Amino acid sequence: MKPYEIEAVASEPSLHEFSMDDYLDAAALWRDTPGVGLSNSDQPGAIAAFLARNPGLSFVARHGRALAGTVLCGHDGRRGHLYHVAVEPLYRRGGLARKLVQASLRALADAGIVKCHLMVYAGNAPGQAFWRGIGADERMDLDLYSLAAPTPAGKS
Repeated sequence: MKPYEIEAVASEPSLHEFSMDDYLDAAALWRDTPGVGLSNSDQPGAIAAFLARNPGLSFVARHGRALAGTVLCGHDGRRGHLYHVAVEPLYRRGGLARKLVQASLRALADAGIVKCHLMVYAGNAPGQAFWRGIGADERMDLDLYSLAAPTPAGKS
């Protein structure tokens, strides 16, 4: 059994602010969830910096000590961004992902951020269906481009 897997039980998971104590379980869930893309930005130091820059916006759902789901959320002062909405298979289709997203959206609203973006891989049909199902608008008027930042001087 994987560290985040648990037996199905009657009580529901509870939501808590994501902390680095959640990282190992979360990273295992992300690795095992189709459609979640991982990069160097998902290493412990990068996640710690992300959480410090965006306090109170990211959440985990736990059932006892077992991880049931995650959402990472941040903002740039203008728009929110959601990443790594993932739910352990035993808890899917019960509204947990929606609850995680709503918790982050409420936290963004409390911070004065009124719009939030997210990215879904083009071939991730279940992810696309989820986002459409909770009312997200697919933007057909934008193309996404990415650039790598140069390595800081003195670091290789």
